Amino acid sequence: MIRISKSDASNMLLAIVLSAIGSLGGLTSAWAQNKPAPLATPAEQPSTQILSDTLHYDDIKRESTFTGNVVMTRGLMTMNADTLILKEESDGSQFGTGTVKPGKRVFIRQERPESFEVLEGVGERVEYNGRDEIFDLIGQAIVTRFICGQQFDTVSGEKVRYSQKTDTYEAFSGPNSANTGGRVRSVAQPRARTDAAVAACKAKQGAATSNTPLPPLAIPSTNPGKN
Repeated sequence: MIRISKSDASNMLLAIVLSAIGSLGGLTSAWAQNKPAPLATPAEQPSTQILSDTLHYDDIKRESTFTGNVVMTRGLMTMNADTLILKEESDGSQFGTGTVKPGKRVFIRQERPESFEVLEGVGERVEYNGRDEIFDLIGQAIVTRFICGQQFDTVSGEKVRYSQKTDTYEAFSGPNSANTGGRVRSVAQPRARTDAAVAACKAKQGAATSNTPLPPLAIPSTNPGKN
């Protein structure tokens, strides 16, 4: 099962606002000098949208089953599957599993625009832990990293785990590996080539921005309408 932390606004904690107005100047001054520091507002989590042909919700089990052309989008992550089962815990956290019909593969795409990267993964099943933001692609699993549209690194095995928080991935061997003999396979490009691709993307982006024409200046009317 996978966990997907609930992302809608009802689950977000509001910052506690401390305000006190003393009727006596001395009390107000003392509170102002000793008031506690404001509590930090939790980082806003991305919204989650799920599209499917059908949805069955069991309120007693707190379980949702999405079937048929399932597309889940959470922030810059997209997942495609035939079936997605989500189970919600009392604290709002969710567990789920995405599966496909025999001969097909679950597909995941994670965009990282700040580094011009895109991660794409396939597997027979996907499990997602939203609390820890970890993907497990299981069965014929392959994860590929693209930089500026070019394929760079590839990791494959029976299971590949990717952590969104730490930007790391692990691969595990097994009889249902994507590789011959059930082995793990990794292909990584030199760091210098990676850095060069990122630099080229930044230069291209800067050139595109500098060549974008500025909007025309607003010219005040010399013949305003009569009141």
